[in-house]
Amino acid sequence: MNKRLEALLKFLAQDPEDTFTRYAIALEYISLKEYDEAIKFLESVIERDENYIAAYQQLGHIYAITDQKEKAIETYKKAIEICNIKGDKHAADNISKFLDELL
Repeated sequence: MNKRLEALLKFLAQDPEDTFTRYAIALEYISLKEYDEAIKFLESVIERDENYIAAYQQLGHIYAITDQKEKAIETYKKAIEICNIKGDKHAADNISKFLDELL
């Protein structure tokens, strides 16, 4: 385990509900190609904050690169829906590009 991941896990132990720390841990697991762990943390971010668009984007990406195309499509569509509700056209457009690559 790398030092950054260790530090983030310690932060999380101090504040288990911190969505940003959970997201940062997921990114560390992605960098280590430990996708199952990354998925767990991204799902926990979304569970705590269903509007955390970056978590959907990363989760969709993991699903896409791990040959879980239907889950990726579903995740990207949900992200775009949230972007549209929030009025975040830029993020919706970016995520739409990822979705288009899968369709």
